[in-house]
Amino acid sequence: MFTATATLSLYQWPSLRHDSSSSTLRVNVSPKAHLIQSHISVSPNDQTLFQIKNSGVIACLRANSAELAFEAANAAIAGGISVLEIVISTPGVFEVLQQLVKEHPTITLGVGTVLRIEDAKRAIKAGAKFMMSPAIIKDIMDYVQSDEILYIPGTMTPTEMFSAYEAGAKIVKVYPVSALGGSHYISTLKKPFPHISLVASQGITIDFVEEYILRGASSVVLSDAIFDKKAIAENDFEKIYKLAQSAALLGNKAVNR
Repeated sequence: MFTATATLSLYQWPSLRHDSSSSTLRVNVSPKAHLIQSHISVSPNDQTLFQIKNSGVIACLRANSAELAFEAANAAIAGGISVLEIVISTPGVFEVLQQLVKEHPTITLGVGTVLRIEDAKRAIKAGAKFMMSPAIIKDIMDYVQSDEILYIPGTMTPTEMFSAYEAGAKIVKVYPVSALGGSHYISTLKKPFPHISLVASQGITIDFVEEYILRGASSVVLSDAIFDKKAIAENDFEKIYKLAQSAALLGNKAVNR
């Protein structure tokens, strides 16, 4: 069973400890952030959507063990990441999620590559604020119709995007975006669908975060760009911290332009 003992190395770096109340990475957050938090009629679903858009970056973590996932997640959060998803294939994903929710209540945490309704229910129970899939999973779309959790289905074609939106999706994932034309594909989609919020996902590097957002993406998914495979393999959490810091700063800059 997973136990939260993996924070030791993170807390050996006092300067890297995350404090959501004093982090300099979010000093330039839009004033709208304060409005949404004070508006009592805003649903958890809409709050999560706002947080995703306000961040500009969704960090996507996959790891070979629960302990490694927990440590890497903490390093990314310390670097300024405010929206993070853990891929469901990660061992102990729901236990890791529960512990992260407990330790970082202000961070927007979710589960990625959710394909089964059973896993969607477990993600909700573990405290996920959002779920993502690489495709439109009808069972999940039908199940997640309340305002308690945000579901982000994966789409590729304009027809899929519009169908997901009409079925109730408040934001859709464009996947695999790099294979479809990258940021140019996003800007093309926004012409007929300016009202549909898009998350760009697959193969995006930190250097292109700003370009994707300026071309119309509400947020971008960064996986290996933050959770570098070599760094993960070598337990180099300081490198993950630095990559997360760069991504968070660029996302913040792009959103606030």
